Amino acid sequence: MSLETVVEDIRDKARARAEEIREDAKAEANEIVSQAESDAEETLEEAERAAERKVAQEREQELSSAKLKAKQMRLEARRDALEDARERVEDEIAGLSGDDREELTRALLDAASAEIDSSGDVAVYGRASDEDLLTDILADYDGYEYAGEYECLGGVVVESEESRLRVNNTFDSVLENVWEDELQEISTRLFDEE
Repeated sequence: MSLETVVEDIRDKARARAEEIREDAKAEANEIVSQAESDAEETLEEAERAAERKVAQEREQELSSAKLKAKQMRLEARRDALEDARERVEDEIAGLSGDDREELTRALLDAASAEIDSSGDVAVYGRASDEDLLTDILADYDGYEYAGEYECLGGVVVESEESRLRVNNTFDSVLENVWEDELQEISTRLFDEE
């Protein structure tokens, strides 16, 4: 065997080995690219799922926030409507006149008198514009005297020096008690709640 043949044989083996290394490297590169593409696809899918979850969560938060705001607006509107209804009732009560006003004032004075049960002097306070009405009514009560003005819609505040008792039977106090006792019913009627 000649030297040229040996050199050629070594070259052929080197070429074959180089081709084999090139094929292995190409296969490894293809596998790395394939794995990278697979990893990239998984990463993209996970990112899409995360984005969808975030969008759903933000949508839910926005929806909850909108529902809460709507509920607050409804409650505020109801509160305003109840305040308006109460103001109208107060205006109606303050506007009572004639026999109706006298009858209610007498009933409140009688109820206060029953609580006081005093034989001494009794002071009666009332609305400034009701002074004449109260003076006329008090003429029927022994020991009762109009004592001055009390800021209210009407009715009476009765005091007994002897028993040191003060009874507030004003239209305001009666309205307050009725309003508190009947607020749920008033709300139900105003807002058609079942």
